[in-house]
Amino acid sequence: MTYLPPAAAYAHIKNYLKEGLSAGRWPPGTLMPSESELVTQFSVSRMTANRAVRELQAEGLVERVQGVGTFATQPYRASSTLTIRDLHDEITERGHRHRSEVHLARAEAVSETLAQRMGLPAGSEVFHTLIVHSENGVPLLCEDRYVNPARAPDYLSVDFTRTTPTNYLLTVAPLWEAQYSIEAQLPTAEEAQLLGVKPSEPCLIVVRRTESQGSPITLARLVHPGSRYTIEGSFKP
Repeated sequence: MTYLPPAAAYAHIKNYLKEGLSAGRWPPGTLMPSESELVTQFSVSRMTANRAVRELQAEGLVERVQGVGTFATQPYRASSTLTIRDLHDEITERGHRHRSEVHLARAEAVSETLAQRMGLPAGSEVFHTLIVHSENGVPLLCEDRYVNPARAPDYLSVDFTRTTPTNYLLTVAPLWEAQYSIEAQLPTAEEAQLLGVKPSEPCLIVVRRTESQGSPITLARLVHPGSRYTIEGSFKP
């Protein structure tokens, strides 16, 4: 069997499932192969199989029911979706080098305003990280993130110079729902300094909140310099 690196292996599984859906191998409502079956069939890790199925779910092609399985959805269902991808994977797929610099990692008492946004009791503990991600040495993203300790109790012990918060959280606390907003705004003075841009340079700012079965996982403010980042997408009926 030919060895495929994790990034290529997950793409291979994803394409296999998408081609099967397109060919009608799994009609709408049909139970699809389980992650355990995919692990055995393709000789990959559970994390790799989970990533392939998770991205199909984000694209609206499958529906996952906890404790039951993964089902094919109705074809041609259009919806507003945002695939949550690991920035490290995006950068390495371009053949570039990703680096993370951690500026803050600590436990804090959640403020009343933040508690309302996250759905946590005011004054309860929350984990807070501030990380700058660079591509080939150029700052690309300032990530200001708050995490619910109940969903990721070991979050602060993770070395985020070796993995990303997104990759870690999708592993330990798979999300069921996400709300997000995307705006063009000026960065704060601190964000401009961390990103090495002028305070007057517009940035693409994504604020994203994720939860699982009504329990909050994380609230993140993701700031991209407008001159260094583009959102791309495609649609096929």
